[in-house]
Amino acid sequence: MVAKNFNIKKELFSYFLVILGSALFAAGDVMFVNPYHLAPGGTYGLSNVLNTVWPWRISYYAICMDIPLLLIGTWILGPRFGVKTVLSTILIFVFTWVLESVWGYNPVVLIGQIVKEQPQDLTSWMDIPHGGGWFMPDFVVNTILSGLIYGVAIGLIFKGGATSGGSDIISMILHKYTKISLGTLVMIVDGCITLSTLIAFKQVRLPIYSILIIAIESYMIDLIVDGLRTDKTLFIVTDKYDTVRDFILNELHRGGTAILGQGLYQGKERHMIYCNLSRADFVKLKSNLRFLDPDAFVNVVNSSEIMGRGFRTLPLS
Repeated sequence: MVAKNFNIKKELFSYFLVILGSALFAAGDVMFVNPYHLAPGGTYGLSNVLNTVWPWRISYYAICMDIPLLLIGTWILGPRFGVKTVLSTILIFVFTWVLESVWGYNPVVLIGQIVKEQPQDLTSWMDIPHGGGWFMPDFVVNTILSGLIYGVAIGLIFKGGATSGGSDIISMILHKYTKISLGTLVMIVDGCITLSTLIAFKQVRLPIYSILIIAIESYMIDLIVDGLRTDKTLFIVTDKYDTVRDFILNELHRGGTAILGQGLYQGKERHMIYCNLSRADFVKLKSNLRFLDPDAFVNVVNSSEIMGRGFRTLPLS
């Protein structure tokens, strides 16, 4: 009964994350990305370009692409898009539509003033009065904020169990019929969308800033999904097994697994210790290992998530 209640709370919280992430994504797109004519990939990135070239609501452009992509993706790839992905698609459309209606496409002026009426183009922004001088659009600060907002938004959506859908479905379909990796195809599709700003607005800085948004966004997604903690997974090949083992058990108070292997060159049997350590414990072992066994061979791997005793609790479902 307790586990059932816990799962209900966890499921409700996951839906809350999807809703919050969808709202943040819409705010980032309408208030930060679109006013600067940026397009950091995805259907909403392409919608930003189309919205400026042929004025129509971003939300209308995006939903006209997202729904057919979901249907085609389900037909070709199978039912891999869950309820939360469909919900996120609808919520982002709704939040974007509301912001377009209430806020418009006015930029948030990063020095503290809100522009009430959007100029016709980027060059006329410098004519907007602010205090005793003139406002100059700050592309760098806006790019950083856009990447942070996008990253947190999509990270929350992923954390809630939904996927981004959109243009990623195109990459999944191409991946099914080609030998190109999915990661490469995602980069190609989003890259083409990003480069559309150069074609539409003839400004080299726009795709550059859009790529920076993608980089910041990717980092933030990893941060939200995996967290700050990065543990270390170690594979230690040593001839002084007992010495290293005792240090790990008695000084670090950690466990591990001993694996008996054979060297390829001399065919000699050697012990390999597999263990997982926190950053602090890894530093202690690293500083002492040259005294424990100066000839040890150590392979260190960053592990974003380790579950089990002494680390994160295993999920109930």
